[in-house]
Amino acid sequence: MKNKSVPIFPRHLLSVADLSSDQVAQFLDRAAILKKEASGSSGTPLRGKTLGLIFQKASTRTRISFEVAMTQLGGHSLFLSADELQLGRGEPIADTARVLSGYLDGLVIRTFDQATLEEWAAHAAIPVINGLTDLHHPCQALSDLLTITEALGRLRGVKLAYIGDGNNVAHSLVEAAARTGLSITLACPKGHGPNESILARARRDAKATGAIVELTTDPASAARDSDVLYTDVWTSMGQERQAARRRKLFRAFQLNRSLVKLARPEAIVLHCLPAHRGEEITDEVMDSPRARIFQQAENRLHMQKAILEWLLRRA
Repeated sequence: MKNKSVPIFPRHLLSVADLSSDQVAQFLDRAAILKKEASGSSGTPLRGKTLGLIFQKASTRTRISFEVAMTQLGGHSLFLSADELQLGRGEPIADTARVLSGYLDGLVIRTFDQATLEEWAAHAAIPVINGLTDLHHPCQALSDLLTITEALGRLRGVKLAYIGDGNNVAHSLVEAAARTGLSITLACPKGHGPNESILARARRDAKATGAIVELTTDPASAARDSDVLYTDVWTSMGQERQAARRRKLFRAFQLNRSLVKLARPEAIVLHCLPAHRGEEITDEVMDSPRARIFQQAENRLHMQKAILEWLLRRA
């Protein structure tokens, strides 16, 4: 077994709420530096380190950005399909986590239940990173903060309008807002708002940074005078049977020209992808000069590098 030194807290990144405001700021500063540097010029701080990626959900940006990030930092990554591990034959997560802790230096877990991720973290002797659960998507939200900073030059006082489902991305954005002074209004259909406990905690945390966290069922009121317009798919992975019902219910929550006109002239448009064009966002808006969607996707790589450097150098 590899000899693991005692890690510096926090050992894991399970949600944005795990981080302090200072730590979020450090991630943003470091990711911006890494982005300015040419590929590989940052040296090889993770040389000899190996990252495992265990995914129970499909992935494009999360998987590829983490794999490329490890390569650029001098390390190595292993994609481990959950179906191909002994987990699929009944080996407990606790046992698998202990075994992998002897081989690897970190784990990215993409799964459904947040409790499953927390079980991995409870038994692993190496850093565990949330690559997406049904409850949180912290790496996405941290990358989004980088994109907003690049476009607008600040976070504090920026008004973000999130239009759509109160899902994992919405939860992480709310937590990110509370940590940075960003103000966020979520416009969600009745019964499809964010988790109430996450929202309440974010509002408490927001008092320290001056952030404002609001919830409405009116997309127009959220979009009015906003600096950032953000949307996501109406049907998340695992909800496919609800797709037809959700398309009907969310029809008034489409990010289209009418909503964009209500935002400030310099407002930007974000979408964490993949997008269902013609549903939650129109082609016209997605391909408009306001959109920073593909810059947003690229920034996953740079933020992932900052996260890996911060966690794995201490592993």
